[in-house]
Amino acid sequence: MAHSAGSIGAPLCTTWRLVALLAAGCVLAIGAAAQAQSTPKPVVAKRTAAGKPDISGIWEAMSAASFNVEDHAATFGPVPSLGAQAAVPPGFGVVKGQIPYLPAALAQRDENYKNRLTADPEVKCYRAGVPRATYMPQPFQILQTDGDILIAYQYASAVRTIFMKDRGEAPIDSWMGWSNGHWEGDVLVVDVTGQIGQSWLDRAGNFATASLHVVERYIPQGPDHLWYEATLEDPAVYSRPWTISLPLYRHVEPNAQLLEFKCEEFAEELLYGHLAKKPESASAPPAR
Repeated sequence: MAHSAGSIGAPLCTTWRLVALLAAGCVLAIGAAAQAQSTPKPVVAKRTAAGKPDISGIWEAMSAASFNVEDHAATFGPVPSLGAQAAVPPGFGVVKGQIPYLPAALAQRDENYKNRLTADPEVKCYRAGVPRATYMPQPFQILQTDGDILIAYQYASAVRTIFMKDRGEAPIDSWMGWSNGHWEGDVLVVDVTGQIGQSWLDRAGNFATASLHVVERYIPQGPDHLWYEATLEDPAVYSRPWTISLPLYRHVEPNAQLLEFKCEEFAEELLYGHLAKKPESASAPPAR
């Protein structure tokens, strides 16, 4: 029996809508389960001469947290004319629960998102800050000694030192802050203060201020995985502390190394283009 295009199109459309709704429900259910995951116990594969877990190596997050630390669907990027090349991929949130914004701060987050093409510090090649530097889509290297620990980031060639003997408070605020670390059993715990307060947490406009206090936990999960948690406290923005939680993966390829990504040259025109000397008009009279 022949069918018209209309008689086939309607049920097909309805079917696809049902599939989409079911898929969305599964995503929400899985996302909720992921957020409810408890902190894993340490699994140490290798130790240093001092008996501490050896977490040295090149690490990278594999998630969409750099786009948005909360659950998000795929959507257009800030430049729709670039099409799929600049689209935002979907991703499960890495936040345990929801970010507890104060009302005014939530409004600021929304305003940040509207202006993200120019307001996001990443666009201008500013340092990512903590915890954002950890889950950007670029690797970082942990250099571990029997004393302090150094973390070098490929993005913007940023570095920070984790002082394993408490150095007190930061002498001055900076983009990457001031890090004091200690071991709690096999877990590296890092207390981060003194950030400049202009970093965002992702490209969706989530943010904190200079009063941000971050406590990081690096939890070994075998030879090639770390579990990373960061608890953020900022009474100027949030009603209570909240936590980010995600896995980090070691680069195991033989030639793994940090490469040069000095992003200043990519932001130069954006930041300073208006200061460039304009060429003289061809019709202007010659100088005497």
